[in-house]
Amino acid sequence: MATKRTGTSAPSKAKMESTAASTTEQLLLAALERGGESLETGRYLITYREEATDQGLKSLKAQGFRVADARDFDEQAVTPENVGDADALLFPEIGVAVVGGAAMQERGMSLQSELETDGPIQIIEPEYFVFSDSSEYLRGFASAANTIAKDLGMERGAVAEEEDMEAAVLGATWGLVRCKVPPSVRSGLRIKVAVLDTGMDLGHPDFAGRLVTSQTFVGQPVQDLHGHGTHCIGTACGPLAPPSTTPRYGIAHRARIFAGKVLTNSGSGTGAGVLAGMNWAIANRCEVISMSLGSQSPVQAAYTNAGAAALRNGCLIIAAAGNAGPTGTTGAPANSPTIMSVASLDPTLAPSSFSNRGKIEIAAPGRDVFSSWPRPTRYRTISGTSMATPHVAGCAALWAQSSSTLRGTALWRQLQSSARRLPFPASSVGSGLVQAP
Repeated sequence: MATKRTGTSAPSKAKMESTAASTTEQLLLAALERGGESLETGRYLITYREEATDQGLKSLKAQGFRVADARDFDEQAVTPENVGDADALLFPEIGVAVVGGAAMQERGMSLQSELETDGPIQIIEPEYFVFSDSSEYLRGFASAANTIAKDLGMERGAVAEEEDMEAAVLGATWGLVRCKVPPSVRSGLRIKVAVLDTGMDLGHPDFAGRLVTSQTFVGQPVQDLHGHGTHCIGTACGPLAPPSTTPRYGIAHRARIFAGKVLTNSGSGTGAGVLAGMNWAIANRCEVISMSLGSQSPVQAAYTNAGAAALRNGCLIIAAAGNAGPTGTTGAPANSPTIMSVASLDPTLAPSSFSNRGKIEIAAPGRDVFSSWPRPTRYRTISGTSMATPHVAGCAALWAQSSSTLRGTALWRQLQSSARRLPFPASSVGSGLVQAP
């Protein structure tokens, strides 16, 4: 049973900036008031050493922090917005806590704090904002201002990266054909695929009768008013045979879908919301976790811990490299060594012009990808490493179904070893084009 809020009154904006319960909008507004181009939220992430999470929890409480523990919520589905007046929110599956800035200062803690060698804390880092595509967060706070306007209902958040266009191939999309999906006998049956994004159009007719578990981590209903999440879920888990002349666009058509809304209806979010979704997906032992989102931040121990926890528990996190182009380097969380980073390919199988370079494990179709979209549009064709990532997630589900031994690290290795080699540097395409079993 979920815990109840411990606060009775709404905190002021100044207080909200420094609490674990701050909403994405409040944090963005506070960041805009501070000025500058930093994408830090004003909160902090405390990453604990392996097996030291409970010791860290005791330490927080001993220092007077009011702590909300995800284990006190059904299936650990906790959002920063529903923890009342807690100073900190603990994600035990991944060994990370998000802590309000003011609460940290009151107790004399900071990024420069000297950590005990034998203490539970590995590192303290700033929390960053995250967005549904790299091109948006690289525009800085001019984009953030527009994001806030959308979140407050001043305009609809569904904005496609490209104009609608018909699928190039009837029968199956070019991406599925290139990944050898149509001839595969696998369906993803009994495999759990979590897509952490802007949610899902839960009433989309192409998913009627499918088993979908949904949860929000941003204080908005899971129903997708943006489109990005529905598009990604469509590629990873869409139907085998869509209606009429619509081409097949989905890969793991019998997988169990876990739709985690970690980004708002304008495509914005925070590290805490993303980590909450990762914690939930791992707690539910989702074999495949797909994340088409990013932050312009360095490698963060919190994401690395989450990726390691996933691998230990037979899960694999797959994330988009980002869309800043050849001069851009892989963003977080894909830049973590425990998370599989995905680059985008054009129909020619050349690296897409927008695809980041650097730490890349594998590549997949990302240019002009046709998939599902919230009603009434129903379908849309867009581009990005966001679109490449669910191709890998869908194929991962097929491989996971093919053998119970293909979990976590073994699944990662199988995806890379079976990839089609391409005549480009590994920093552009990793091991090559993902292939279905």
